[in-house]
Amino acid sequence: MEEYFTIGQIVNTQGIKGEVRVYPLTDFPERYGKLKEVFLDLPTGMKEVKVEKTSYHKQFVILKIEGYDSCNDAEKLKNVYLKVKPEQAVKLPEGHYFIRDIIDLEVFTEEGDLLGKVTDVLQMTANDIYVVKNGEKEILIPAIKDVVKEINLADKKILIHLLEGLC
Repeated sequence: MEEYFTIGQIVNTQGIKGEVRVYPLTDFPERYGKLKEVFLDLPTGMKEVKVEKTSYHKQFVILKIEGYDSCNDAEKLKNVYLKVKPEQAVKLPEGHYFIRDIIDLEVFTEEGDLLGKVTDVLQMTANDIYVVKNGEKEILIPAIKDVVKEINLADKKILIHLLEGLC
């Protein structure tokens, strides 16, 4: 099964011409302006649709999707997630990673001690937090340069400098 990136959720209709209001689930909401196709994650499966028009209103993205031409049509899309194929993902700057690439990486200290695997990434205001589990033990690692020294996706490892009080 092909994996997709979730980029937003349709939360409501917008107007009477079939437009939908999307809550963006991406760090790059400007990406919608370049979006020509998107996948609707419907209960019946993925459906690729064309994006006819994009605009922005407050924290929302307003989309007009081809084939959905009335408020009644758009109403059927409430709570549906919008997804793109990995090749449509925004190219990240060097040193930045998608959360899905960080999950399941093993975390080692500079001394070579295995702390566990990343099971979740908490997105906080100041910085992300890697949730690392080893059995029942859970460690929260701040994703900051003073702590995270290297992320090696090829070897599926993260090397950290263990600050006092982290474990």
